[in-house]
Amino acid sequence: MKRCLTILLLLSYPVIAQDATRPRAREAGVVVGILPTGVQNAITDVPGVLVGHKTIIRGDDIRTGVTAILPHSGNLFRDKVPGAVFIGNAFGKLAGSTQVNELGEIETPILLTSTLAVPRVVDGVMDYMLALPGNENVQSINPLVGETNDGGLNDIRGRHITSADVAEAIRGAKSGAVEEGVTGAGTGTVAFGFKGGIGTSSRKLPANLGGYTVGVLVQTNFGGVLTVNGAPVGRELGIYYLKQQLERSGGNEDRADGSCMIVVATDAPVDSRNLSRLAARTMMGLGRTGSAASNGSGDYAIAFSTNRQPAAPVSNDGMSPLFLAAIEATEEAVYNSLFKARTVTGRGRTVDALPIERTLEILKKYRAIP
Repeated sequence: MKRCLTILLLLSYPVIAQDATRPRAREAGVVVGILPTGVQNAITDVPGVLVGHKTIIRGDDIRTGVTAILPHSGNLFRDKVPGAVFIGNAFGKLAGSTQVNELGEIETPILLTSTLAVPRVVDGVMDYMLALPGNENVQSINPLVGETNDGGLNDIRGRHITSADVAEAIRGAKSGAVEEGVTGAGTGTVAFGFKGGIGTSSRKLPANLGGYTVGVLVQTNFGGVLTVNGAPVGRELGIYYLKQQLERSGGNEDRADGSCMIVVATDAPVDSRNLSRLAARTMMGLGRTGSAASNGSGDYAIAFSTNRQPAAPVSNDGMSPLFLAAIEATEEAVYNSLFKARTVTGRGRTVDALPIERTLEILKKYRAIP
């Protein structure tokens, strides 16, 4: 009887697992740009950077979570990193950004989550940071918490994220391969009308350009006309922004509102001013994917350097290769968030995953892949 009960419980629990059969974009043959990737093709290729997720899936309408990005594994309040925030469109609730841009430093892990959960995640970051050894007398903490609105698939008003969830994401952060798609802060997101999520990518500059690494992680939840390596995938699939209005078919299901959170890491010795310029270039990568940057799309980029004691910061001229690296990595990270995501149902709505085989046919048609 006990064994039967266990099986029934497992069958009734709504698990949304990673689909190992869905390839990343590059594994499917989509090679973005000209620069080589790091070993993992992930933000964790930047030495010291860690990523953790807490995925929350319960019942029929809770599809949310938290993603944590740590510039290093130590006490960030005591060992801050250079940082900057760039705002593409400020329709969002990015907590902590003003102090980062004023002081040019990041002093906590970076957390991504659901819009209405931001205050609770901020509180969770404070609980975590104040409890760290060495912070016993700290009286000011500046959590850096970004968001996108996952209310289409998730009971967003329930604000189901707790301080314990935040701590779990931070403490579970690790190096190496990064889980993508329907995970953490990407559990309930939608991009270009398909299931979005978490995506990541990296670029490694050659030795004669410094040998630096740039890594990007995205939380995709926005719309537009999906373009992959220049091919009009969204148009060919018949799912894109303004389709109904252009066809005079009525309805408003193809809005481009949402948001995209972008986190950029590098081991290059870059100061806050040039980190802001580096973050700005991610919007060019976002544009390459077909983002419509609508009024309701909160598009933000957070950039940091793990090189905390630069003897000689990268010059303005020296930033150009890093700019290209950020553009390419952002573009590919968005594609990875779509390629790795799988179909999800929540709140009575089903959002289909990007059809990979059909997408590859379109890319071949437009000679966007070999």
